Amino acid sequence: MERAEKGYTKHIVDKIKYEIDKVIVDQEEMLKFCMVGLLCGGHVLLEGVPGLAKTLMVRTLAKTMNVDFKRIQFTPDLMPSDVTGTKIFNMQTREFELKKGPIFTNFLLADEINRTPPKTQAGLLEVMEEQAVTIDGQNIQLPSPYMVFATQNPLEYEGTYPLPEALLDRFLMKIFIDYPSAQAEKIVLERYHNGFNSIDLDSSGVEAVCNGEDILGCREEINKVQVDNSIFDYIIQIVRETRNYTSIEVGSSPRGSIALLKSAKAYAVLSGRDYVIPEDIKAVAYPVLRHRISLIPELTIEGIKEDKVIDNILMQVKVPR
Repeated sequence: MERAEKGYTKHIVDKIKYEIDKVIVDQEEMLKFCMVGLLCGGHVLLEGVPGLAKTLMVRTLAKTMNVDFKRIQFTPDLMPSDVTGTKIFNMQTREFELKKGPIFTNFLLADEINRTPPKTQAGLLEVMEEQAVTIDGQNIQLPSPYMVFATQNPLEYEGTYPLPEALLDRFLMKIFIDYPSAQAEKIVLERYHNGFNSIDLDSSGVEAVCNGEDILGCREEINKVQVDNSIFDYIIQIVRETRNYTSIEVGSSPRGSIALLKSAKAYAVLSGRDYVIPEDIKAVAYPVLRHRISLIPELTIEGIKEDKVIDNILMQVKVPR
């Protein structure tokens, strides 16, 4: 199928999902939004308690695409150079040589990113924004496609550090992952009983069905999605409302508006359309905006979450016809 042909992207994504379904059970929303992030070239933050297959999903996705994949386990003693790399003096050549860190890859999994101090977390700021890293004054470009997946435990868990706003804003989406249903959990048990090994994906029959070039081709199709002028106004009204809403202490930046647009275009293609409708904006508003707003302390104390406030905003903003 040619890149320019309509449906090219959906065809690629359907093949990826088919392979991932061999391993992951009952995480349709997580998978769909991860696909949106992949098609937009945006980074994704996955939040959930340990053991919900966050890491397994990213490993499997990388395998289906046949791209380079590296994982960093974030710990309290991790240093920024452990992430980015450093230059080491070679006694034989009498020159400094670059020792690349794990960020030099296509897919980077920053596992439990909120278990390391902000100083180390900041090592990802330049990488996520510019797809490049500066080491000892040398600016080095990273491969393409490039994407950071980060997992984090809920903040109430012991030993976690809140992510800085600047780093949070670099993520296109923040996706919540919940416990599977009883039926899905039974399927997981049956698979393990029958010999499934999450470490050995080859034994699960997961195959590479595309490559990095295919994903870059998909992004060309996303860029061609049509957006009516009323949709631009709708996005602006939603984002500006996050800045004026009384329950929100800090609203979304213009980067949030751009993220809404990009995500809605990808969501439209996954829904089989080459144009954006208001329902696309509503669908992606929660993962795109929930980490870009800060609620007033009173609501946080009462246990009210960002999604509830976003829900109220979407009900207040007039939907274009």
